[in-house]
Amino acid sequence: MEIKLLNTMGRKKEVFKPINKEEVRMYCCGPTVYNYAHIGNLRTYIFEDVLRRVLEFNGFKVRHVMNITDVGHLTSDADTGEDKMEVGAKRERKTVWEIAEFYTKAFFEDTQRLNILRPTIVCKATDHIKEMIELIQKLEKKGYTYIIEDDGVYYDTSKFKDYGKLTGMNFEELQENLKAGARVEFNPKKRNITDFALWKFSPKDKKRQMEWDSPWGIGFPGWHIECSAMSMKYLGESFDIHCGGIDHIPIHHTNEIAQSEGATGKKFVNYWLHGAFLVMGKKEKMAKSAGNILTLQTLIDKGFDPLDYRYLCLTAHYRSELEFSWESLKAARKSLLKLREKIEEFREKAKKEKNESDPKIVKKYQEAFLEAINDDLNMPNALSIVCDLIKTKEKISAKDRLRLLFEFDKVLGLNLEKEKKEEIPEEIEKLVEEREEARKKGDFKKADEIREKIKSMGYLVEDTKDGPKIKKANL
Repeated sequence: MEIKLLNTMGRKKEVFKPINKEEVRMYCCGPTVYNYAHIGNLRTYIFEDVLRRVLEFNGFKVRHVMNITDVGHLTSDADTGEDKMEVGAKRERKTVWEIAEFYTKAFFEDTQRLNILRPTIVCKATDHIKEMIELIQKLEKKGYTYIIEDDGVYYDTSKFKDYGKLTGMNFEELQENLKAGARVEFNPKKRNITDFALWKFSPKDKKRQMEWDSPWGIGFPGWHIECSAMSMKYLGESFDIHCGGIDHIPIHHTNEIAQSEGATGKKFVNYWLHGAFLVMGKKEKMAKSAGNILTLQTLIDKGFDPLDYRYLCLTAHYRSELEFSWESLKAARKSLLKLREKIEEFREKAKKEKNESDPKIVKKYQEAFLEAINDDLNMPNALSIVCDLIKTKEKISAKDRLRLLFEFDKVLGLNLEKEKKEEIPEEIEKLVEEREEARKKGDFKKADEIREKIKSMGYLVEDTKDGPKIKKANL
């Protein structure tokens, strides 16, 4: 079955055809490691993880490269302000290197808790300064660069044909749009408002913690050049897929295309995919600068499992905004808990049942799920198929339901096959024993009172023929 993906370049669904059938080459913009990733950032990495899982589910081998931005990402898109890494170091009174190491480790701890597959290659900007300098030299030889004294080496965007093509705007329209939006303030020393720094010179009045010698003087790379240099080093001058958040479209990814294709004269990427924002109340984008961020640890501290958040992200299409609320997260937690309970129920039934499945019904669910995920990663539809599978009265055995659920989970990434043993506090277990004693004596009033007390402590007691079962209540 064909995979169709909405390509940002051209804004239409296209059948996915890799350059090399043996291996899909995919690049995803990684974190700037000056602070914790927030759950809005993590939504993008979940979408990219689903994409990789869908490709692998369809039998492709994926070479997945992700960068770590540990230098060069300035606080302003206008190539002004401090390096975010330097800001983080001042805030915490640590070295930039310590900040980078700490937050890189924290990022991968978060992705692991969300069951996000680790990239095939993780590459740090500071390990690839040589490659960036070489790429800037190529652009210089081809006449794309100019120097602003005491500032840096800049890319002249007017020299690149079709600059801004990823946005759907021509060069003039993009200039006017950026001026109107004031996202990039006009620097009178730049030839065009869209021109961007390839190499920034270190300030003369102070020494940076991260700086390198170059043919143009001591300094550090611009943010955009790192992704071009590293993606082409590990994936080749032309590759299949490039991903990121929609905020990367007008500047970062547009500039990547200009510098990469300017240097090589070849098409840089065949398929561009972008994830929409996670928004808070009043439809505000979650952002560190806005001060409205939540980290994954915040959710854990509130009693949620990280996979509750992953489930919530699967309920919305990656190209649609997802409004976060505690209520929506509770609903996701409840749905995932019910799914796990059904799996335990199927496990018990599978041990005893003798019923056979209708092969046509099994095939119907397999094809429906594949059709959903191959339709531009339609995870809401995929989840609805999962819900139908666990509820259906059709002729399908518990054993085959389990097999299908675990097969689908290769894409969902919810760790459904892993049996979750709930740790029940000793105090709760004692209350359950006390309640059982009261029930045996016929003191049902006391038994009900104990049940309510247990409930107030966040647990539920279910009476079964095999005795009382304890489970954690939904938040």
